[in-house]
Amino acid sequence: MAKGLQGFSWTMLLLFCAIQEVGAWAMHTAVEGPGLGQPGDPALLAGGRVKRGWVWNQFFVVEEYTGTEPLYVGKIHSDSDEGDGSIKYTISGEGAGTIFLIDEITGDIHATERLDREQKTFYTLRAQARDRQTDQLLEPESEFIIKVQDINDSEPRFLEGPYIGSVAELSPIGVIRTAVADLDRETQDRYEVVIRATDMAGQLGGLSGSTTVTIVVTDVNDNPPRFPQKMYQFSIVETAPVGTAIGRVKAEDSDVGENTDMTYQVKDEEGVEMFKVTTDSNTQEAVITVQKPLDYESKKVHTVVVEALNKFVDPRFVDLGTFRDQTIVRVSVLDVDEPPEFRPPSNLMEVQEDAHVGSVVGVVTALDPDTANHPVRYAIDRSTDMERIFDIDANTGAIVTGKVLDRETAGWHNITVLAMEADNHSQVSRASLRIRILDVNDNPPELATPYEAAVCEDAKPGQLIQTISVVDRDEPQSGHRFYFTLAPEATNNHHFSLLDIKDNTAAVHTQRMGFNRQEQDVYLLPILVVDSGPPALSSTGTLTIRICGCDSNGAIQSCNSTAYIVSATLSPGALIALLVCVLILVVLILLILTLKRHHKSHLTSEDDEDMRDNVIKYNDEGGGEQDTEAYDMSALRSLYDFSEIKGGDGGGGPGEGGLGGNPASELRALPQWVQSPDLDFSVFRDYICRKVEQADEDLSVPPYDSFQTYAFEGSDSPVPSLSSINTWSSASEQDFSYLGGWGPRFRQLAALYVGRRGEEDTEES
Repeated sequence: MAKGLQGFSWTMLLLFCAIQEVGAWAMHTAVEGPGLGQPGDPALLAGGRVKRGWVWNQFFVVEEYTGTEPLYVGKIHSDSDEGDGSIKYTISGEGAGTIFLIDEITGDIHATERLDREQKTFYTLRAQARDRQTDQLLEPESEFIIKVQDINDSEPRFLEGPYIGSVAELSPIGVIRTAVADLDRETQDRYEVVIRATDMAGQLGGLSGSTTVTIVVTDVNDNPPRFPQKMYQFSIVETAPVGTAIGRVKAEDSDVGENTDMTYQVKDEEGVEMFKVTTDSNTQEAVITVQKPLDYESKKVHTVVVEALNKFVDPRFVDLGTFRDQTIVRVSVLDVDEPPEFRPPSNLMEVQEDAHVGSVVGVVTALDPDTANHPVRYAIDRSTDMERIFDIDANTGAIVTGKVLDRETAGWHNITVLAMEADNHSQVSRASLRIRILDVNDNPPELATPYEAAVCEDAKPGQLIQTISVVDRDEPQSGHRFYFTLAPEATNNHHFSLLDIKDNTAAVHTQRMGFNRQEQDVYLLPILVVDSGPPALSSTGTLTIRICGCDSNGAIQSCNSTAYIVSATLSPGALIALLVCVLILVVLILLILTLKRHHKSHLTSEDDEDMRDNVIKYNDEGGGEQDTEAYDMSALRSLYDFSEIKGGDGGGGPGEGGLGGNPASELRALPQWVQSPDLDFSVFRDYICRKVEQADEDLSVPPYDSFQTYAFEGSDSPVPSLSSINTWSSASEQDFSYLGGWGPRFRQLAALYVGRRGEEDTEES
């Protein structure tokens, strides 16, 4: 394979060189074109002049030039250039002026930078030849290409390395070849291989590159599970409940992933009966649990065979051996002090209901499983026998009756019997015992209901009146059988007959033609009922038969001795109307009471309101003295009570010439204030002090601000009144002419006082 690769490399190299040479020739031909003015070209212009053109060499430049001087690329030349420097050469395009520079006189092109063919393979430029004096184009602009030649300056590279591959262990020879045929992941799970690539077919001067390939050996299920030990030992107390975990065992598997998943099972019959094995999916361990109750006295050691096997077996490796393993688990049962056990476990006893107090109902037996001859004591759980109907002998376990039994009251009794060790009462076992009370015929049969029958006055003989049945609280095992006859006191009865139907019922028939309810409207028929015993018990019941009036169809109309007298004073409609009126009256009374209670509570809440919450503000002027209906002043004064201090109306009331006096007195002048030297303000002072004390002692208001209004005039004043209405003075020296300048609102007031003053002056004159 190496020789083939070497031959292929040589072929590719020769082909590349040939293509390069052909490409260079093609480029030179395409750029120069036919008729670029080579010497001896016979092409002529229309005027007979020889056609001129561009002349240059092939342009190739080697990449990665490391010299100190600019690299010579080539020369452009026009055949019109006579070498006198009259032509100026210029280039433009890719890299012109930066990478490539041109000598304007000679047309030589040099590369000033280091080129890399792997980055750019060629550059396209344009050349111009201009007259140096006139700057006119001497040749049309021409395009040429500078091609970068490749050198072996790049080593082979692995673009996506490092590489990771995988191969299953024990894989056969295939596309991925292995040096050995039995790779074992458990021995070594990965290999690292370094691969080197060299160009130029490995010849001298070629470059090389390398990469690392990691080969991961994947796992297959080629290893069976193995228990590290062939025997495990565990211990557990005999009182462990079913489902208790005894221990865990685990089989090891050298594989990984799902190839290590395994299941466990019990192989021996004894172990399957007593124990259960489950698999912990997280740890792949076998969990051994108790499946049936253990008993140290019966068996002290149990041997269990546990088998582990792989869940997923690869059929390709079955010939390597069985993929399962077994181990032995020995379970030792530990003895504990257990309470006595009841034997036999029968929980049903029976006793006759007529058994005497102290009669034996049955005997319970319990044995201590630890020591067979250890004494046991018995008791009854009194929470199950609150009435103490039964007792038990503490030593023998004999259950006896403690009270008289009655099956009809309670036919079954469920009690709990306790058995405990004689020297350790904490070791207690319980057993539920059902006691059935057997029936004894101690209750006589009775009529099922107090029967009453009705018969028409025109009844015919042999007519069925009533069918009689009885009940008996007893329940004989053979079933009930009752016998019916008329009681001895009814032997002289010629009106009715009794027929025993033999199915525990009897039928009563009429025995005469017609009845007269005016003579007798009710008949009492005594019936004797006897049961089958033993002993046979009997009772007498009475059938009440009423004589009734019937219509022609036999429908009963009335069963009284006299006809019913129906009062016709009130019709049904009148009764309904009366009830409706009574109902409406009751509703009205309730509504009135509710409204009174609501109004009372509303007044109470208003009386209890805080003074601070009832500051009433009037923000308008009002209509003056004549406006007496704008505001109700009682709404302001109702918040305060001055009755305890104010002794009278005070001076200035209506009786002193107020609003009820002479109308002429309403136009008096303003009052004259006369200072009295002996004024007494003690009443106001006491009132204010009392209000202050009340506010200070009220614990519910501080530290809030309080607005108090003291609208109290006092009991009396030397000055009769401050109102101008009550002033009797007629000689006023005040001048009220200034009231006219107060505006239209005071016009009426000015007219009153100024006009009054004018009248007084007239009278005086």
